[in-house]
Formats: sequence, structure tokens, C-alpha cells
Amino acid sequence: MTYPVLQDKVALVTGAGMGMGAATAGLFARAGARVAVADFNEEAGRRTVAGIEADGGTACYIKVDVSRSEQVKSMVDAVIAAYGRLDTAVNNAAITPDVNPLPELDEDYWDRLMGVNLKGVALCLKYELRQLIRQGGGGSIINVSSVRGFRPRANAAAYVAAKHGVVGLTKVAAMENGARNIRINCVAPGTIDTPMLHASLARRGQSEAGIAPRLGLLNRFGTAEEVAQATLWLASDLSSYVTGTTIHVDAGYTSS
Repeated sequence: MTYPVLQDKVALVTGAGMGMGAATAGLFARAGARVAVADFNEEAGRRTVAGIEADGGTACYIKVDVSRSEQVKSMVDAVIAAYGRLDTAVNNAAITPDVNPLPELDEDYWDRLMGVNLKGVALCLKYELRQLIRQGGGGSIINVSSVRGFRPRANAAAYVAAKHGVVGLTKVAAMENGARNIRINCVAPGTIDTPMLHASLARRGQSEAGIAPRLGLLNRFGTAEEVAQATLWLASDLSSYVTGTTIHVDAGYTSS
């Protein structure tokens, strides 16, 4: 059962075309929010919208490359044009980890990954915060990091650096905006069963059976829905005294 903890709220979710983003957008809609589904992949984004509408929810699609400032600004403007306000945002958009050791660093991929996974979060914060400050009344923003923001892995320097950076951005944004009752928190998923994970495993020649027992205490991959549930709590007033923190949805991986 999903309780209407976001009833009459407006939510923006980036990277909502698939995986954790799609699960989060769907859950937020079931919790009563009108949802702006933002993604670079139009087909995937519209599929998420169609699923929400088929389930009786309200959603719209916005195409965006979060690494481009003008597009992020237009994204937030589109949310306001569609729904009149913004109450909560989930900055989830990301691309798959790099795979090379540092002596073989792919500089082009480094730039693209940093542009989406780190600069993209900063740009989303910039324009989301401007809107929340402008309209008053507070709000909640959730950034999506990773266990790799806490426990690094070899051969993924760009991804690890970006996800560490997301945690730092979250703390700074929380410090700057607490007096405005704008809460900024972070979710750090572990090994979650998503298309991005499977793409990364394929690039590395790995399988779930081979790595799940080493990456958590529950001997399985997590689900996108399990991450979405943690994100929903942070978005809602149920977490009204929580800001500047990270929830680890990782089967205990970062605690072991």
C-alpha cells in the first residue's frame, strides 16, 4: 500500500525514463503527486508517463540533457508552466560508470560522465532552488549518489569522483537553505537491479550470482522500488527534521 504522503504536491524526477527514476516517478504519482518525468530519452520518458497515467496518476514528459544549463532551466520552467509550482525534486539522472584504470583514463568519457552525474546535479540544484526560494514555503530535494560515493572501486575513477561530489553538493545545499525550510538529502543506492547495472555488468563480464553476495548482506540485488521508497520518505513531510544526510539503500554494504 502507498499512502498519499505527497497529495497535491508537484514532483520533478530526472532520469525518470527507466530504472530507479521510473520507479520513483511511479511511486510518487501513487502517493498523490503530479509528476514531471524528465529524461534525455524521449521514448523511455513517455513510456513512464504512459504507465503513470494508466495507473490513474498525473504526469508530463520533459526532454532534458542535465549537463546543459539552458535545458535544465527550461526543464524547471516547464514544470511551472504545467503545474504552477514545485514542491520536491529527485536529481537521479546519470550515465554508466567508466571502466578504465587511471593510466588509461578516457578523457572524453570523463567529461561526459562528470557533465551528467555531477555538473548535472549542481545545475538541477541551481534552478530547483531558485524556484523553491522564489515561491517560498520550503521544499525537499533528493540527490542520488551511490555506495561508490563512500566505498570506491578500482577502474571507475570518474564515477567514484562524481558520486563523492554529489554527497558534498548535498551537504553544501542543505547548509545554505535550511533557514528557508528547504531540505536537501541524498540517497546512496547499492547494487540495484536496473538497466544501468546490467549494462555495467556486461561491460565488465560479471553476473548477479557472482557478485551479489560480495556487495551486501542480503545476498541479492536491490530493486528500484526499494530505492524509491527511501526517496519518497525523504520527499515527504514524514522526514521533516531530516536534512543534509544520506540514506544508504545498500543491504548494509557500506557498514560492513
